Amino acid sequence: MSDKGNIYYGETDAAILQRMGRALKKMRLEANLKQEELAEAAGINRSTLSQIENGSGTTLLTLVQLLRALNRLELLADFDDKPELSPMQVAEAELKMRKRVRKDTTNPTEESEW
Repeated sequence: MSDKGNIYYGETDAAILQRMGRALKKMRLEANLKQEELAEAAGINRSTLSQIENGSGTTLLTLVQLLRALNRLELLADFDDKPELSPMQVAEAELKMRKRVRKDTTNPTEESEW
């Protein structure tokens, strides 16, 4: 378990809901969306979105309670501002990147008459 995930175990469920609500609001503002716009896109009422951003809402509470019961509160780390990649994750991502272009040998092109 990462140290970053440990901070959640000392918080109450209500504090975690408030943290999640703030993170969602920040994401909405960074996307330059009004509450009405995001609520419509998500298929929920604007008042429901407002409640979630303010840290209340039974669905979020249920999520936190389930994660706590499953001992997986570290999954909430994704709601923090900027997740950090470990050097190992960066190295793995670089290995997965394509190194060169391969010639398509399935359909040879005709030679030009030049």
